[in-house]
Amino acid sequence: MSGMRVIVFLGVCLTLHTCRAFPNQLSDLRDDLMEYEQLDDELDGGTQQNWTRAAEECGRCELDQCPHTRGCRAGVVLDSCGCCMECANLEGQACDPGQRNLFYGLCGTGLRCQADPRPAGTAGGAEEDEEEVCVCEEQEPVCGSDGVTYMNKCQFREAAFSRAELRVKGKGPCKTVPVIKVPPQSQVNGTGSSMVFLCEVFAFPMALVEWRKEGRDVVLPGDDPHISVQSRGGPLKFELSSWLQIEGAEPGDSGTYRCVARNNLGSVSASAVLGVLGAEELSSYLANRVSVMEQLMDATDYDNDSY
Repeated sequence: MSGMRVIVFLGVCLTLHTCRAFPNQLSDLRDDLMEYEQLDDELDGGTQQNWTRAAEECGRCELDQCPHTRGCRAGVVLDSCGCCMECANLEGQACDPGQRNLFYGLCGTGLRCQADPRPAGTAGGAEEDEEEVCVCEEQEPVCGSDGVTYMNKCQFREAAFSRAELRVKGKGPCKTVPVIKVPPQSQVNGTGSSMVFLCEVFAFPMALVEWRKEGRDVVLPGDDPHISVQSRGGPLKFELSSWLQIEGAEPGDSGTYRCVARNNLGSVSASAVLGVLGAEELSSYLANRVSVMEQLMDATDYDNDSY
């Protein structure tokens, strides 16, 4: 390649009539070529250097020395030396684009290497570090014979690797009674604070989510102006997220709140307790919590010291 670059460089020089003093500028020409090669390597991300280094480290390919591959849920690919087989990368794992196994490895069956498709702001999202990961080529969900919905064919393939009896029951999600993936959490706070309960539900057909307070035969918010309910689809397919918010909470808002999800196949619910305390009660409650935490930390330190 260096000889070809010299020829191209000389051709340009002769065309532009800038090499009339070529014998006196040989040193400059050599410096220019070295600078060009260095820039070319930088633009190429050091790929050529990586391949040269890999070739030196790999040595002669001896198939009988290759390690046995086991438990490769996404299949096998050639290693960076192009000699032995190794486990391919699974969905979500970092990868090397194209067909060259340089650093992260290659994607397995039914996967392609591309920018992380997860929403911006999530851990490992594309806008954080532009990392490329293995993404399933078939993103339509499938229903397994075990009654579980697999969000794409690759997730089903991974599960079927260790369960030979698993089959595709049908395309699309399995019809199921709602499942509460994230239930509301009990909480305690002071008078006048803003309280929020979250309930995330998976279901197909999609579920209807209602909020109720024990002791009141009414679907919230009812006619109470300081209570509001909001719902939207997500965060994943066939999921629904619902929030119950209480603004300017009062002691009378204390009680048990229940998230109820239903579709035409059945219903399910999950509850959480809300405690709204006055200033003195809240101070006493927080002091007790701190005391409990300190006792737990002391017990943990004692256990560690005993070893």
